[in-house]
Amino acid sequence: MAVFTAVTLDDLTQWIKQFPLGQALALDGIASGIENSNFFLTVERGEYVLTIFENLDFEQLPFYIGLMRHLAERGIPVPAPVANHDGELVVPLQGKPAVIVTKLAGSSQMDPQPVHCAEVGTMLARMHLAAQDFPLSQPNLRGLAWWSATAPVVLPYLAPDNARLLREEVAAQEAFAASDAYARLPRGPVHADLFRNNVMFVGEKLTGCFDFYFAGVDTWLFDLAVTVNDWCIDLASGKLDHARVEALLAAYRAVRPFTAEEIAAWQTTLRAAALRFWLSRLYDLHVPRAAEMLTPHDPTHFERILRDRLASPAPVLPL
Repeated sequence: MAVFTAVTLDDLTQWIKQFPLGQALALDGIASGIENSNFFLTVERGEYVLTIFENLDFEQLPFYIGLMRHLAERGIPVPAPVANHDGELVVPLQGKPAVIVTKLAGSSQMDPQPVHCAEVGTMLARMHLAAQDFPLSQPNLRGLAWWSATAPVVLPYLAPDNARLLREEVAAQEAFAASDAYARLPRGPVHADLFRNNVMFVGEKLTGCFDFYFAGVDTWLFDLAVTVNDWCIDLASGKLDHARVEALLAAYRAVRPFTAEEIAAWQTTLRAAALRFWLSRLYDLHVPRAAEMLTPHDPTHFERILRDRLASPAPVLPL
C-alpha cells in the first residue's frame, strides 16, 4: 500500500528482536493502494510483508488478523500472521499498530484469462465456506452505511449527470438493502476487495490472496460481484467479458451452489459493487490524505462500470 509512515532498517534493529525471524536485512516500500503502509521485509528467516495500519486501531485489528489466521489454518492460501515471542500478532511500530505476515509466492495476473478466473472462483467459494465458523464479527465498514454517509460529501464535486446517477443508485441500494429478499441472502466474512493485484499466480495456478483489511461480514454475493467487476472486464470500457464471467461463476458454483435469492439479486449486487468503489475513489480524489508514495485511482473507471451494469445485464448465475 502507499507509504504514509516512513520506516528504515535502523528503526527495525531493536523492534524486530521480539519476533523469531532473525535480523532485518532489507526493507522496501510498496507503492500501490491508499490505505496502509506496506513494506517487503527481508530477514534472516526469509521474506515477509510488514504492514503499518494508518486507519485501523488495535481494537479493530483482531477481526482482520484473526480471519487471516483462521483461513490459513483451514488450507486457504492467505498470508499467515507471525506472532512475537509473547504470542502477540499486532504490535506497535512508530506509535501505530503493525503486523508481519508471510509473503506469498508468485505475481499478480493483470491480464486474466478464463482459466485464471476459474481459479479465483474456486478459491473465493472455498474461502466463504471456510470462514463460516470464524467466531468474530464485524460489518463491512465500506458497506451501505458508509455509502449513505459519503455520497453527500462528494456530491458537490460532481457534474449534474454524475450527481444524479450517484443519488439514484444510493437510493436504489438503500431500498434493496431494506427488502426481505436482501435479508435472505447468505452471508459471512468476506474479503470485499479481491482485485487482480490482491491475488498471486505461478503460471495458471493460484498461489494465494492477500490484503484482507477491507474484510467484514456481508453477503457472499457482494464479494463475488466485487471480484467479477474487476477480474472479468475490459479495463478500458468496463464491459464484462462473458467467457471470463462464466468461467468464474461456474467454478464458484461447483464449490458452493447459488440460492434462488442470489440468482434474483445478482444484477443489483453487481451495481452495488461498482457503486462502492466509485464512491471510495471519489472520496480519495476529493478528500485526499498525505502520503509519501500515494497512488490515487481514477473514479471514472467505476463510473463506467456502474453505467454499463445499468445498461447491459450480466450473465446470470448458473443453477
